[in-house]
Amino acid sequence: MKRITGTVLALCLFFAGMPVRTVHAMDISAKAYILMEAATGRVLYEQNAQEKLPMASTTKIMTTLLTIESGDLDAEFIVDAEAIHVEGSSMGLQENDLVSKRDLCYGMLLPSGNDAANAAAVSVAGDVPTFIDMMNERAEEIGMTRTCFATPSGLDGEGHGSSAHDMALLTREALRDPTFRSICSQPSACVNFGNPPYDRTLYNSNKLLGMYEGVIGVKTGFTDDAGRCLVSACERDGVTLICVTLNAPDDWNDHKKLYDAGFASVECRELPVPEELTQNVAGSDAVQIAVKPLETVSIGAWEGDTSEVHTRILKAPFVYAPVAAGDAVGTLEYYYGTTLIASVPLCAAEDAAALPEPEPENAFVRFWNWLCGLKK
Repeated sequence: MKRITGTVLALCLFFAGMPVRTVHAMDISAKAYILMEAATGRVLYEQNAQEKLPMASTTKIMTTLLTIESGDLDAEFIVDAEAIHVEGSSMGLQENDLVSKRDLCYGMLLPSGNDAANAAAVSVAGDVPTFIDMMNERAEEIGMTRTCFATPSGLDGEGHGSSAHDMALLTREALRDPTFRSICSQPSACVNFGNPPYDRTLYNSNKLLGMYEGVIGVKTGFTDDAGRCLVSACERDGVTLICVTLNAPDDWNDHKKLYDAGFASVECRELPVPEELTQNVAGSDAVQIAVKPLETVSIGAWEGDTSEVHTRILKAPFVYAPVAAGDAVGTLEYYYGTTLIASVPLCAAEDAAALPEPEPENAFVRFWNWLCGLKK
C-alpha cells in the first residue's frame, strides 16, 4: 500500500508541474474538451476533461479496435440476424448478408453503422454482453479510469459514458494500429457485402477530413443525450495531435481552433541519444564496443523543450564475441513521465572478433605437465 501511495503521489507531482491550458478566449462550445500530443500523451489544452459524459458513436473506436485485434479480418460470414436489427445509423446490413470483419470496421468508422457495431460484437465474442465485458477490460488496460461501456455502438445504455481524457487515451492506442489508422482516415471506401455480395461505397461522416489540413480521422458521434461528439487526430510537420470534444454544438470549429493553438505551441523535436552508449564483450580483444539506436524518435515538444523525456537502457552486462556491426544488443526506451513513448533496438556500431581458439596440447605435452606436477 505504501508503494502504491508513493507512486500516485509521484505521478501527481509530475503532472502538477506540466502546463495545461484552457482556451476560453477561443470560445470553445464543448462541455468538455482535450487536446493531447499523441507521442507522449501530454495534455496541451483541456476543460472538464475528466468529467464522465455520454460519448455516443465515438464508442465505435473501441469496438473497431477490438474487432481488428481479433484478427482474420477478411474471412466472410453471415451476419447475426438479431444483432443488425438496431435503431439509428446503419451501413445497410440485411439478414443473411455475407460480410467480413474488415467491411464491418469500415461500416463502423465511416457511416457509423450501429448494425455494423452489433454484428462485429457478435462475430468477435459470440454475443453482445461478452463483447461489452471485453470493451471494459481493454479500457482498464489502456488506463481509461472514467469509462463504462454498456453498448458496442454508443447508443444509450445504463452507465454508458467516458471522459474526454479517456477517449484521447483510447484514440492514442487505436492510432498505433496501422489498419485502424488507415480506415478512419478514408473519406470514402468501396466495400463488398450482401447476399450475394456486391460492391458499394460507404462515406465518412467526419467532415473535418476535408475542412482542416492534416486531419487523419477519427470518429463522429451524436445522440440526444450526448449531443455532438467528435474525436479527431491531425498530423503536421512530424507532430500528431489528438482532439476530443464532448457535447459540442460547434465541434468542427472547436477542433480547428484547438489545433491552431496546439500546433502553434509544439515543435517536432528529435529526442537525444544518451552519450557513450557501449556494450561489454567477452571472448574478444575488444573488451567494449560502441552501440547505437537503430532509429531516431521524435515528439511534439512544448515550445521545443524535450527535458521532460527520460531514457532507460535495457541490455545484458556483456555479450559473447563474435559480434558484428548491426547485431542487436539491447533496447533503448524513451519515457514521458511513466508513459512509454518508444522502444528502439540498440545495435552494435562495430565488430568484435572472437579470440582464436588455443591449440590443443599433444600427448607429450600433457605427460610432461603431469610429471612436473608430480615433482611439485
